[in-house]
Parts: sequence; C-alpha cells; structure tokens
Amino acid sequence: MQSYERFSYVYDRLMEEAPYGEWVDLVKKEVATGKVLDLGSGTGECSINLAQVGFDVTAVDLSEHMLSVAQDKAIREKLPIKFLQQDMRELETGELYDVVTIFCDSLNYVTDREGVKATLSNVYQHLKQGGVLLFDVHSLYKVQSLFVDNTFASSEDDISYIWNSFAGAEEGAVEHELSFFVENEEGLYERFDEIHYQRTFAIDEYLVWLREVGFENISVTSDFTTLEPTPSSERLFFRAVK
Repeated sequence: MQSYERFSYVYDRLMEEAPYGEWVDLVKKEVATGKVLDLGSGTGECSINLAQVGFDVTAVDLSEHMLSVAQDKAIREKLPIKFLQQDMRELETGELYDVVTIFCDSLNYVTDREGVKATLSNVYQHLKQGGVLLFDVHSLYKVQSLFVDNTFASSEDDISYIWNSFAGAEEGAVEHELSFFVENEEGLYERFDEIHYQRTFAIDEYLVWLREVGFENISVTSDFTTLEPTPSSERLFFRAVK
C-alpha cells in the first residue's frame, strides 16, 4: 500500500463524477444515526457527506496527504470528523462503531490475502454487536477485462492525465501507471507520475474470510443495485453483520 503523494491534490477533480451519494445511501439504509468508521477515506468526500447527514464519523487513511486535504474540507464545513492516519491492516482506534465502511475499492489496495484477512479481523473487533461492515471491490472481470492492457485519458484546460493499466504478477492484480499534467500559477504545465497497485479476489474467497472472522448474514450485490453479481459485474458490494 502506498500514500497518494501529489495525486491527492488532483484526486477530487478526477473523481467529480463518483457516486458518493450512493455510497452514503448504503449507510443510511443500515442506521439512521450513529458512529461510522470510514476506512480508506481518501480526501474525505464520503466522510463529509456522512457527517453532513448527522453521523458521528471517524475517517482513517494511510496517506497523510489525503488526510490533509480531507481535514481542510472538514474545517471549511465546520464538521467534527476525527481523522486518523493508520494502515487498515493494523487498525486500532480504541472505539466501537455501528457501521464500518471500506468504499471506493479501497480494500483492493491491500494486495495480499493475509492483509485482507487482517483488515477484516480488525474491522470485526471495532464493530458493536450487530454492527455492519459495508465494502466494495473490483470484480475479477473488471480487473482482467476492463483494466489490464487498457489506456484511459482525459484532457481539460488545467489538468490532463494518461492512465495505463498492466497485469500484475498474481491473479487479480493490476498495476496502474498514471501521468498527470497540471497547470501551475504561471500557466505552465507540470508533470508528475504515480504507480498504484491493486488486487482483487474471487467472491468465494471474500466470503470464506468473512465467515472465518465471525461475520454472519453476509450478502453480495453488484454495481450499486440489489442484484446478485453476474459474470460481467464490475463492482462487488459486501454486507456482513457482527
């Protein structure tokens, strides 16, 4: 896992169309109010949206750069969000929560089986009895058929990027190579590069790990619907109860 470094400062521009409201709605379906732990919180969009509708939010991310951006937003909005820089594989907040979220494929940045299992175990320990874990991951189909060996690009007046994806060394792994061109105050464009590694696993593996930890009433849906995954589903949503 790695911090986002300079990427954090353009992340929100690249994620302008992200369905943050739909992620927040998933939490609202579970509880009307309460304590939420938002893991892999990034620049805080989900955390801020949750706090704005009345949830008591703790946001955790590995990247101090992402957290700095998120905290600036929370201060501007006068929201009392607690921010913690931690690795979700070594999570320790000292509190229990009604809901724990790992949204926007953040769990895919944990690229080894033991790390995923450690994360799920930590989440279990941080949930109240009856509390709910909600997370989403890329499907194997999305990684292997839509990411690997494909190039994505965007060009706007003040920011452009080229995004190349390559197969990782292991099944379900992908390497994202991103080059950004960002206009500075002098009107010149600066280039910076990022490499991101992600890995996903088969649905059955996630189910086994969740059960081993102790979760019950586990369900899997796809692509922000209530439907079961199909072979061409791109994003998998897991719900599990302590």
